[in-house]
Amino acid sequence: MKQQTLNTKHLNLMNVVLTVQTHFLGIVSPKLRKLPLSLFGIFGGFAAVDIPLWLEEAVRLLVVTVVSRFRRERPEREGEKLLVSSRGGLLNLKKPITSMSSREKRRKSSPSPTPPPPKSSPIPSLPYDLVLICVARISRLYYPTLSLVSKSFRSLVSSPELYKTRSLLGFTETCLYVCLQSHRDEATWFTLCLKPGKTLKTGSSGYALARVHVPSSPPSRFRNVVAVGSNIYNIALPRVPILDCKSHTWVEAPSLPVQLSSLSTSVLGRKIYVAGMDSSLKNSFEVFDTETQIWDSVSTKRKESFIFKEKTVSIDGKFHAVTNEEVVAYDPKEGKWEMVGGRMGWCMFSDAYCVIGNVLYSAFDGVFRWYDTEERIWSFLHGLVGLPRITRDRVIRLADYGGKMMVVWDQAGKPSSRYKEIWCAEIALERRHDDDSENEIWGKVEWFDRMLKIKINTYYQVEKVLSTTV
Repeated sequence: MKQQTLNTKHLNLMNVVLTVQTHFLGIVSPKLRKLPLSLFGIFGGFAAVDIPLWLEEAVRLLVVTVVSRFRRERPEREGEKLLVSSRGGLLNLKKPITSMSSREKRRKSSPSPTPPPPKSSPIPSLPYDLVLICVARISRLYYPTLSLVSKSFRSLVSSPELYKTRSLLGFTETCLYVCLQSHRDEATWFTLCLKPGKTLKTGSSGYALARVHVPSSPPSRFRNVVAVGSNIYNIALPRVPILDCKSHTWVEAPSLPVQLSSLSTSVLGRKIYVAGMDSSLKNSFEVFDTETQIWDSVSTKRKESFIFKEKTVSIDGKFHAVTNEEVVAYDPKEGKWEMVGGRMGWCMFSDAYCVIGNVLYSAFDGVFRWYDTEERIWSFLHGLVGLPRITRDRVIRLADYGGKMMVVWDQAGKPSSRYKEIWCAEIALERRHDDDSENEIWGKVEWFDRMLKIKINTYYQVEKVLSTTV
């Protein structure tokens, strides 16, 4: 059977693969800078070169695009069907002769709908779909930098099809968000990113906080803001704004059905539990299902004598609320409340606490502790070698960052400085058992660095730190 190869015009189109290395991948991913040019020699096949699977798929996508162009420019003749073959590393078009039914002839003769115009690619020499797959496989830590390249890249990194592609490829990851709040209730959001390589200094962690340009951000409070999946919920009465961390836009969920004061929120599964006091100064507990977008009430029988203290956490599959007497826990499976003692609330007076891996951690007064739910005692977090001393007068916030502890705090600058600094540290956690079967948790500081400098007269402080899955 005769074979017709792609002509020189179409083969030249494949050479744009080199642009991936020189104009895109070499900038975004430093590991790819040292890859040999032979990596992109698709005419020799992929078997002889050890390359990442994702890059192989990207190149194959480009090949499909080229073949599609070939088919559009060279219409099929009656009785001829084009097939793609890549055996031997050389792309060929085979032309087996097949019969065409009368139905197929009528379908071919009927006018086809006009296809939508192709989307503009951020890299003109590369197809949009190829750039989409490449960006989808890059860590989201690079996206703030990519968004500065051009409006096209800024549009791409916030597009729904990009995150749909990331989900299909299994490239979702944990993203850290930091909210700074001023005394005027002005909220400013930041996200953790990697600095461009050329700006790295000796001893630098390589991380930075990039501002998220979210229009009209509502005031945020530590107790009101929680994250579920890729969304951040702000239970701000009477509205419930949601920050979509894919597009960085605000949408609204159904309003809280009960007007509450002194409220606090916590997440259990895919549901948000809200505790507060209603207009009659009675305890009220509401639950919001983020999947059905429906509010419901939790029974408060036998809990009316307690005064709620605006502190809630979710541990062991139960919703815990701190009261003036002790901590009470609600089991959604049993639909019952129980008393769990008052010690859990001892180190929750400040807002420097969070739950990581079903363990409650606290940095109250700058001292790191964790709560043992079996022994019902607070224990010190060991290790933390190299972590700068955080004094008790500093504002500290903790967050679960993919199973690790992210610590964010403010630090006073030099006495003559008009700025204060925002620092961040990432701590890996490990549970250990010694010879006496004593339960201990150790923390290893993986990195810490200064993230921001803020003018003192703006009165901004760290309000909330949390992570989403995007």
